[in-house]
Amino acid sequence: MAQKIKLSTIAETLGISTATVSLALRDSPLVAGATRDKIKEQARALGYIYNRRAASLRTSRSGIIGVVVHDIMNPFYGEILKAIESELDRSRHTFILSNHYDSVEKQRTFIETLLQLGGDGVIMSPAIGTPQEDMQLAEDNGMPAILVARSLDGLDLPTYRGDDSYGISLATNHLIGLGHRSIAMIGGTDQTSTGRDRYQGYVNALRKAGIDVDPGLRIPGPRSMQGGFEAAVHFLSLPQKPTAAVCWNDLVAIGLMNGIARAGLVPGKDISVTGYDDLEEASISMPALTTVWNGQAEVGRLAARALLDRLAGSHEPDGLHLIKPEMRIRQSTSPYRARP
Repeated sequence: MAQKIKLSTIAETLGISTATVSLALRDSPLVAGATRDKIKEQARALGYIYNRRAASLRTSRSGIIGVVVHDIMNPFYGEILKAIESELDRSRHTFILSNHYDSVEKQRTFIETLLQLGGDGVIMSPAIGTPQEDMQLAEDNGMPAILVARSLDGLDLPTYRGDDSYGISLATNHLIGLGHRSIAMIGGTDQTSTGRDRYQGYVNALRKAGIDVDPGLRIPGPRSMQGGFEAAVHFLSLPQKPTAAVCWNDLVAIGLMNGIARAGLVPGKDISVTGYDDLEEASISMPALTTVWNGQAEVGRLAARALLDRLAGSHEPDGLHLIKPEMRIRQSTSPYRARP
């Protein structure tokens, strides 16, 4: 059996101390960049593998961060995760990912497993119905938690997300400004802070414009492209004949536009549609989607930075930190015209 490569082996071949090698492999700023690169290159050449478990015994840190979201197949979460990964890479942390699909039990199992592995912290978009006790479990065991995208009532944990009420009011006001008065809202659920805030933003904009809020124009549920496509049948059959739709997210909006087109109408001309999140798909859809940028990359970056700061002993105040959304006007909205 081949002999295991040790730090001392690398040190001897380069004529430096073992302590310097150890610091370099942990990306310590105490070692000059050129020297760190030279040490890492030699370690790779010798086949040395950094023993994270042994290091964690010395430092009481594993370098492992848990990240749990609703569904990575949603590009919204993909953009958040990309930003988290980029920020964690800078501090030599890695993350373990889990989807909870709004299963509290699945989420709880992940948190317990992360604690067993000695995880340093967790970033999560909490599942619907997450009890305070589950979050307290992590905090009580020295594993700080940061929330993204969704808030939890009764918990003052650091939370990073877009200002959903304001963002949806931007989209609704845009349609009102184009002369639309019968505006449906499609998708989402009042079981999450996101759903409640977005619906409230829609309601607030209508009331401010003197437009009655019609519960019959609310079509809850869809959060996917398929869901938006299937909702088109319901939307087009509404007796109020809405001329515009504010959608829960870009996926629902793109699905709805496909359903509208399948019915022989022209989205963006016969019916105006707005999305939410400004995903990459929004600008290349047909027609290009008018939507609201929700700052998901900034959410991921700030959440990761907040967790790393906590692990370093300093942090921003607890509570809600909102990113201010911005309107992106494209081709899927146009001035009011009566439904054909």
